[in-house]
Amino acid sequence: MWIGLAATLIVSLAAVVLPDQIQINDDGRIHLGAPAPSPSTAAPAPESTSPPLTRDAVDEVIRTAVSAAGLDPAQGRPIGAAGADSNKTGWMAVREQTAAQSDMNAICADLERQGWTLNPNGDRPEASRSYKRGGWYLLVSTRGKTQAPSTTSALTDSQTYLTVTGLQLNLSDLPLPEITVRIG
Repeated sequence: MWIGLAATLIVSLAAVVLPDQIQINDDGRIHLGAPAPSPSTAAPAPESTSPPLTRDAVDEVIRTAVSAAGLDPAQGRPIGAAGADSNKTGWMAVREQTAAQSDMNAICADLERQGWTLNPNGDRPEASRSYKRGGWYLLVSTRGKTQAPSTTSALTDSQTYLTVTGLQLNLSDLPLPEITVRIG
């Protein structure tokens, strides 16, 4: 029993981290590798053919989306040093919870306008959404005081963090076999 529970937990976490490589069907079947064709689901959106993006280009995408939401990018805090040669970037600001959801929605709408592809797997639209384009993944999220990065958070109960995090990942380097497993 414990082995099955542990395996289910591990696969569930992996499905959130690698949604393009691990799917859990409604009937409990787990599929590793490319998405399994199913008559009850639409075909996955094809991978964007946009050229690879540089970190500077992703920084500009984030600034543009934040500005389109009516926010001043300078009022937030960058994630990672500006101009650094890195595969991680982002922006974070403290927002009132009442405004954070509409700010997040506006940022997401602008990312889609800029050609970023929404990842339909594993997101909770009221808390986080992820996008991909040109070898980069963007996560737009809100997180309150209990999910703050440290216990010394200066957030009040009515505030939350609004973050846009960019990661450059090459998931094709992770060879996964095409296996279907049924638990339960």
